[in-house]
Amino acid sequence: MTGPGPFAVPSGRWVVGVWDGVRFAFGTLSVVPVRVRRWDREAGGRAMVLAPLVGVVLGAVAAGAGALVAWRAGGLLGAVAAVAVLAVLTRGLHLDGLADVADGLGSGKPAEDALRIMKQSDIGPFGVLTLVLVLLAQVAALAGQFAASPLRGALAVLAAAVAARCALAWGCLRSVPAARPGGLGAMVASTVAPGAALASTVGAAALLALAGVTDGRSIAFLPLASALGVGGAWLLLRRCRRRFGGITGDVLGAMAETAATGGLLALALLR
Repeated sequence: MTGPGPFAVPSGRWVVGVWDGVRFAFGTLSVVPVRVRRWDREAGGRAMVLAPLVGVVLGAVAAGAGALVAWRAGGLLGAVAAVAVLAVLTRGLHLDGLADVADGLGSGKPAEDALRIMKQSDIGPFGVLTLVLVLLAQVAALAGQFAASPLRGALAVLAAAVAARCALAWGCLRSVPAARPGGLGAMVASTVAPGAALASTVGAAALLALAGVTDGRSIAFLPLASALGVGGAWLLLRRCRRRFGGITGDVLGAMAETAATGGLLALALLR
């Protein structure tokens, strides 16, 4: 930092560091063609804190696609379109992690064997069943929102996408170790301070509150649903820590999908 006292301004190095975090976030969490210049734990930690920005961008694209389809072809197809666009924009990364974690947890094997199952390229019966149920829940919840109005459906998509990325920072708290060496999980594990995770989540909630005003509902509506989704992801994290000893990239992906689905279910129940 440079400058005196409370009027200090960010140094060039600080700004560059944030930009490296943005690049890392978009380069690893989306199909956006971004060159990741720094692949280290410092940049990875910043990326997890800034991940809600990825949610805003991807959520806005998916929300627009879903609203357009809902306007022309009905809420159900709009919901399918939104979920499909989000999957494409993330290369199915989070869905793959969700399936792998379901297989690991469902195997009932010791941590080392469960982690080996999660690392395999195929998907077992627990993973398939979990994917089917989660995708059905997301589509059903969004269909109801789009049926109410294209705008309401679009806001629900945005809230789900942002909630999913808010969960990532909480999964990378300094108190949460990596379950195994190597991979994205080990790169970002234990890199985020609790205050940074809280600031990231509060900032995302404020953005959702402003967006929610356009629908004429309480400004707390979307942030509350998002918070409930992140809470569900936190419960999953606790289970994975006890079962695997820490996080992996798959666990982070599963947390993201859990937060998104939980947020959508909350919106369906709160409407």
